[in-house]
Amino acid sequence: MSEHADIVIIGAGPGGYATALRAAQLGKSVVLVERDATLGGTCLNRGCIPSKALLTATRTIGMIGRAQQLGVNATLNGVDYGELRDYRLRVVDTMTKGLAGLLAHRKVTVIRGQAELTDHSTVSVTPSTGTQQVQRFRNAEIPEDAGQTLVFNAQHVVLATGSEPKPLPSQPFGGALIDSTQALARNQFPSSAVIIGAGAIAIEFASMWHAAGTDVTMLIRKERLLSAWDRRTSTALTRELKRHGITIIDHTSVSHVDTGVNLGATVHYTRGDDATDHTAYGEVVLAAIGRTPNTSSPWFASNGIALTDGGFVVTDAYGRTNVPGVWAVGDITVGPALAYRAYEQGIVIAESIAGLNPPPVDDDAVPQIVFSTPEVASVGMTLDEAQKRDDVQEVKETLYPMLSNARMLMSGSAGSMSVVSGMRASDPDTEVILGVHMMSPVASDLIAEAQQLVGNHVPLSQAARLIHPHPTFSETLGEAILKADGRPLHTR
Repeated sequence: MSEHADIVIIGAGPGGYATALRAAQLGKSVVLVERDATLGGTCLNRGCIPSKALLTATRTIGMIGRAQQLGVNATLNGVDYGELRDYRLRVVDTMTKGLAGLLAHRKVTVIRGQAELTDHSTVSVTPSTGTQQVQRFRNAEIPEDAGQTLVFNAQHVVLATGSEPKPLPSQPFGGALIDSTQALARNQFPSSAVIIGAGAIAIEFASMWHAAGTDVTMLIRKERLLSAWDRRTSTALTRELKRHGITIIDHTSVSHVDTGVNLGATVHYTRGDDATDHTAYGEVVLAAIGRTPNTSSPWFASNGIALTDGGFVVTDAYGRTNVPGVWAVGDITVGPALAYRAYEQGIVIAESIAGLNPPPVDDDAVPQIVFSTPEVASVGMTLDEAQKRDDVQEVKETLYPMLSNARMLMSGSAGSMSVVSGMRASDPDTEVILGVHMMSPVASDLIAEAQQLVGNHVPLSQAARLIHPHPTFSETLGEAILKADGRPLHTR
């Protein structure tokens, strides 16, 4: 016997649970299936939340190190790794339990088990690995055994199966060669680490571990970190991390990693056109070269779900797959693998199912953030991207000297700020902000205002009239926009 629901969602990460919460708000009956013991997917359990908890802790170490420059006598007596572990787990536990409570409040039926799409409207659930029965949660924290198999029939099925760390070519993770999940699960920071990769995950671990005293070496393929970002921002970050003491070796190509029988691992690599074998040793080697979508289960193929060559589910702008009634959200779709993009995708799917005709996600207005020290953030087009587009014209870039801001000066951090502006072909008489790219101690917060300006196509002249409190970091964006509008106030 099958049970009926308006919507069955496979996967309870940000995309899946956002779809569930919004659909329930709109009066739909929703079943949310998750194979893991806790809700929240990679973000809450193995990514965003635990990593930021550790970054918060290690930034405290950096503050103590700088205290003497500010006239404050403070010393670091060491790290209590047991308490640090408990702090990390406590934050994760609070967030996952809060999510479970919210889903229960919205009357979303949560099922723990391994889901399989048997046809476009039927989902079969069997016990998760290590469990004997499928579990149903009517109350947020009280599981009920639900047998060996549950079958749900739904008008709509949403695929939100997420992603997993990508291994090095022809070399699986093992021993001292670890992925980001294993790195976060460590209860002590390594004495030395080699990090392969130049993206957000690689950079955040480099910042975190270095602040805690780890000897960090980064091996990157191109000349700078975040090579797809705005050149000024990524160059400034690369320079700043080197200044902090992180070793960054560019133009590398990793051939293999020796994990051996002893502790640690040795990375073998070449540089540029030189075929000479170079090595770098670390207690751990973190491969952070991207993530792979979880679409390899046979039922993706058996149901005829179209995938790209990279394994991503092909969807339209609203999340519809090529199979009627089946939708996809989050890391398994083409585009930035970001929790907050998945939130908006989930909302769009839920509202589309409910017949509300929402606007699709605007990827031009999805901000990107790296929680390094200092932070970097970006939204919208870079100068190079805007100049190559046919739908914008008269593009220009405005650079703002961040150290003219009092709070930046007090922070002791270097910074970078650029504003890209121009006219959209749809409104050639109005100059708007097309992109904002920054490095700042609080870039993750500042980018929210920039996203509003870019996403809402706010005219540059109007944005320049917005008032920013003084003295704040937010003034850096305000002053940069004033300068872009041709009337700088506190800078030339």
